[in-house]
Amino acid sequence: MARVAIIGAGQAGLLAAHDLLRHGYDVTVYSDKTPEQFLADARPTGNASRYDMALDYERQLGLAHWEREAPIANGIFATIVPAPEVQLLTTIGRMSKPSYAIDVRLQSARWMEDLEERGGRVSIENVSFERLDEIAAENDLTLVAVGKQASRLFARDDRRSTYPEPQRNVALVNLTGVSQSVPYAAAQDLFPIKVNIYPEWGEAFWIPWFSKDGLHCRSLVFSAKPGGPIDRFGSLADGAEAVATALEVIREIAPWDYDWFKDGELPDENAWLVGRVLPIVRDVVGTLPSGRQVMALGDTAQTLDPIGGQGANNGNKMARSFVESVVEAGEGPFDAEWMRGAFDRFWARHHDIDVWNNMLLDGPPPSGVDYLMAAYGATGRSDDDSPQQRLADAWAENWNDPAELTEDFFDPERVRARIAAAFGGSAEAAIMHGKLEVSRQQLRQQTGLAPKHPGPSVPPTTSF
Repeated sequence: MARVAIIGAGQAGLLAAHDLLRHGYDVTVYSDKTPEQFLADARPTGNASRYDMALDYERQLGLAHWEREAPIANGIFATIVPAPEVQLLTTIGRMSKPSYAIDVRLQSARWMEDLEERGGRVSIENVSFERLDEIAAENDLTLVAVGKQASRLFARDDRRSTYPEPQRNVALVNLTGVSQSVPYAAAQDLFPIKVNIYPEWGEAFWIPWFSKDGLHCRSLVFSAKPGGPIDRFGSLADGAEAVATALEVIREIAPWDYDWFKDGELPDENAWLVGRVLPIVRDVVGTLPSGRQVMALGDTAQTLDPIGGQGANNGNKMARSFVESVVEAGEGPFDAEWMRGAFDRFWARHHDIDVWNNMLLDGPPPSGVDYLMAAYGATGRSDDDSPQQRLADAWAENWNDPAELTEDFFDPERVRARIAAAFGGSAEAAIMHGKLEVSRQQLRQQTGLAPKHPGPSVPPTTSF
């Protein structure tokens, strides 16, 4: 069978390697770290939260090693905060199947070992540009799944890329010793990804996360618009300062969550990260000085802002789609036309991921606001079968597969059709009812009272 080289031992690269190996391809993964170095020295490159559609691929490959012991996320609990002391609304959707976020350091270490045990090869080396050319000469297909070569090798796809620069400054701080349930949620069997959305400042996400040492954590992700009150992580010296800054920011922008996290600790000294991410789609064909061509995979082909928690999901889906194209091609040839065709196939099925993620960066369209207003009233309880809960659940399921709702979210007629179907009546009446209920809670806050949004069993404090 054809020989395939994969540069990079991250999630997408290793999944593609395992899948190609099971289809009989001769596979070598090139990594700049040993499994031991991933565990001892590396920082997590993100929380890598994955929903069921992406996780199903790992299960098929026999790589879902941690689902019995890792904490689950089975919903999304969003609070929109347009101004200090104003919690405008909540949206609490349940997922039909749980999501998991596994420490990528643990994954890479284990999946590298699994690959060698199953007959694949792992080569530990820093692959230079010149060495990449040599590897490409030795293989029928070379996939580049590491960012070091991205800007040099793979040109920006202007047709598919939206932003000229990063949209957020991002910090990730993982804490152990904190509850997996939302302390003030009415549904205590709901372990959601908690989202606080500040239209002027950015976003904050609290995500269940499983550390490399088997600890249950919450991964705190701060997605800051530059210059705002969330944007305070740029000059951190160490993990202790990362934790202190995270708690300071939470006390200021999400005081209702401060008691939840105030006693949390880093699971290890490397369990934090600061950076900026440019959302970009690249031409997947890279041409080396020799004229040989290599193909981008995962974040190297398409980088997503972390705001939608879609990066790892996108990588899984891309790896699966690319391998399907490889298997259909058999022995090749894997030339530029084939490479671009393989990406076009992936994009045709999964481009809604990009649209959904960008919508979260830019804010929902008016039709999307109407949808959320109609969904206002969902409690997140497992016995809540209200029209509002059904709408909120569909919104939460869209994070699993953005093709489910994204196009409708931008179309006023489709939004109204979904609302009418859920309520069995007038969409306008449902939207108006939601707006009136939201206005009532705003009035409470204007008079100094805490809001009584559906979902929380005790109104969270709002004094900034």
